[in-house]
Formats: sequence, structure tokens, C-alpha cells
Amino acid sequence: MSLFAIASLIIGLAFIAWLSGRAKASSFSRAAPAGQRPHSLPNYHGWYVALWAAVPALIFVAIWGNVSNTLIWQTVLDSPQAADLPAMDMQRAAILSEAQGLATGRLQTAFQPQAQQIAPVYAEARNFYSFIGLAVALLIAFAAGAFAFTRVSPHFRARTRVERLVMGVLLVASLIAILTTLGIVLSLLFESLRFFSMVNPIEFLFGTNWSPQMAIRADQAGSTGAFGAIPLFWGTVFIGAIIAMIVAIPLGLMSAIYLTQYASSRVRSWMKPLLEILAGVPTVVYGYFAALTVAPAVRDLGLTLGLPASSESALAAGLVMGIMIIPFVSSMADDSIAAVPQAMRDGSLAMGATKSETIKKVLVPAALPGVVGGVLLAVSRAIGETMIVVMAAGLAANLTANPFESVTTVTTQIVQLLTGDQEFNSPKTLAAFALGLVLFIVTLILNIIALRVVKKYREAYE
Repeated sequence: MSLFAIASLIIGLAFIAWLSGRAKASSFSRAAPAGQRPHSLPNYHGWYVALWAAVPALIFVAIWGNVSNTLIWQTVLDSPQAADLPAMDMQRAAILSEAQGLATGRLQTAFQPQAQQIAPVYAEARNFYSFIGLAVALLIAFAAGAFAFTRVSPHFRARTRVERLVMGVLLVASLIAILTTLGIVLSLLFESLRFFSMVNPIEFLFGTNWSPQMAIRADQAGSTGAFGAIPLFWGTVFIGAIIAMIVAIPLGLMSAIYLTQYASSRVRSWMKPLLEILAGVPTVVYGYFAALTVAPAVRDLGLTLGLPASSESALAAGLVMGIMIIPFVSSMADDSIAAVPQAMRDGSLAMGATKSETIKKVLVPAALPGVVGGVLLAVSRAIGETMIVVMAAGLAANLTANPFESVTTVTTQIVQLLTGDQEFNSPKTLAAFALGLVLFIVTLILNIIALRVVKKYREAYE
């Protein structure tokens, strides 16, 4: 029996325990004298018994899942059928993987004859340890549920215990999120420090030559590599914070003004969801659109203007990226404009201002903090984009202000550096972590600024 089936059975027993605890609590609730109510409602007693029956058993199942897997493989390796396994790790792992696939039904045939002999051993060991796990889990569920059932009484504070357990679960969930973030930061910081022990931080942050390809021998050209990241930082800012924002800010702000001030409720009801669909389109689809449609048009435009134009350009990637983040700007601007008090609109109109003058001189200035917050969030989203840049802007680390030339960004170089088999003791690979750390710090600062701006706006107009 699989671990999922065991967990499902435990949940079924927990439901029975809930019914039993609730029924017992209901019986003494009805028999209680007038004016003497039990401390907790029957539902809380039911949940108390159910949680005792389920939580310890599920914790055991989660631990047993890892322990039993080790025991199964140890049993297989100690069997006579595995005595002739090859010493080479790759071939040995391939045979064991095929044997596991045959035993679980994932594979119908095996390329390795020895896997056919090991598969029954694996299946037998798996069934044996699954039976042990099932028996122990059911024993724990029955014992814990029976213990909780005996504690159900009119004066037992079941509600307090259940709420305390729920609070503990919420605390654990919060700690997992915090510890995950901390782990990401520490891993980036640790690997970045290893990189900076090999490469001068000044060269990395202010150098203008990016060529991280390391030579195999020390006497080859470029054996030390070049790690000046200024072209990457410039490409990220040029595409994500300049070109994309030139597209997203006017279109997003004007669409928000139209939807909140001019569009009828019927038009708004279908136009706003259509606009927000842009945020749900996969970025690889935007990349296809940029590479196959926008990039050729931009190249033809550059050649028409007599400018050197590449088939992969910053302008093509920036235009499509700007279209992608329009919903981020328009949604925040929409909410900010709609949150402006009606009295400000009425006062402006009462003073003789036209609707367009009211929008320009009253609504937009009043909603500006929220709009700025949306723009900053959109910028942080844009500078972290990868697929559009890979497919439309290229991989060349050029330090140029010509939008028709190919440039690259930090995220694109991270993907390139970590693609394929890499050695994590090389400055070339560790450079990806240093780039990730810089990108993390920049996006964190942008998000903090955006949240502070939005918070200030809400305090002023809520």
C-alpha cells in the first residue's frame, strides 16, 4: 500500500473520530442542567479527537516514507539477486532504477536483464515495509484517538486546545515562509562571498567587460575571464526600466483613466478582465511574439532609418515587456483613481472645471502615490524577466544606448551560466550567484519603496 493510501485511510479514521467525539460531547450537552453549559461546543470536542487521531499518525507516515525507502534499498542490495551488480555507479543506478520501475508498474519491460531478477525483491520489500508502516500508523491513530476520546468531558477546554493547535500550525507555516526566504538569502550570500574571494568586487560592480568563459589551461587566452557586470546592469535597466516603462506607463495610466472615468459599466465589465489577461499569458508566449513578430519589424525599421539594426534588439524585447506589464500599472492606477474621495471630484466640478481638467489636476495628482507604487512594482517585475530577453534581445553583453542593437540582462546571464553541467568551484558558475544577489537587493529595494509609497497613500485616503 502506498503512503498516499495510508494517509487517506488515516484521514478517514480521523473523520470517524470527529463523529465519535462530537456525538459524546452532544450527549452530555443535552444532559447538562439548565444554566450549566459545557465549556466547549461539540464541534470543538470532535475536532480535538480527530486531530489527535490524525496528526501523530500523519507525522509518522511522513517520517516513515523516508526511513522505509532506505530500508527497502538496503534489503534489495543485501539480497542474493543483487550480489552481481556492477561496481560502476551509473550502470548500477540504471539497473536499480529499472527494477524499481518494473516493481511499481511504471515500466513494462527492462533493458537490463538483471533488473528483471531484482524487481520481485524490491516489490516484496516494498510491500513488507508498507504493511509495517500501515500497522504502526493505524496503531498510533487508534491509541491517540482513544486517549483524546477519554478526555472529552463537560469541563474539558477543547476549544482552547484546538485553537492553540491551529495557532501552532499557522506559526509553523509562517516560519516555513520566513526560513525559506532566509535560506535563499544565505545561499546567495555564501556563494557570492566565494565568488568575491576569487574576483575583485570592484571589478565586478564597475567593470565594463563581461566574458566569464574560463579556459581549460592557464596558458590559453582569456584563462582568467572578465567579470565586469556593468553591461549586464545597463541592459537590465535599458530594457526593463526604460523601454518597457516608456510603453507601460502611458498605456497603463491612460487605460486606467478611461476605465474609471469614461467607460460605461458594461464596457468596463468586459474590458478590464481582457486587459488583465495580459498578466496571465506565459512569458514564453511573449518571447515567441517578440522573436517572430516584433523583432523583424524593429530590424526593418532600423534599416529604414539607416541605423545599424540587429535581428535581436533591446527595443523588441522592451516593447513586448512593456505590453506584458501594462496590467501591473493599470490595475494599481485603476484602484488608486477609484479610491480618490468623491468629494474631491464633486468639488472640482462645482468650481467649474471640466471633466478632463478634473482628471488632470485633481484625480491624477491625488492618486499619484498609488500610481508610483504600481510603477515600481512593475519595474521590479520587468527587471526579473528572462524568457523575452533570451528570445528577442540576445546574449551579447553590449554597453550601448542604441535600442536597435543586441543587449543582455542579468537574468539571462544567470540562465546561461547555470545551464548544463557546471562546476561550482569555478568563478564562471559562481558569478551567477553574485548576479542573483545584486538582482535580489535591487528588487527588494524597489518593493520596499513601492510598499511604503502605497502605505502612505492608503493612510491619506482610506
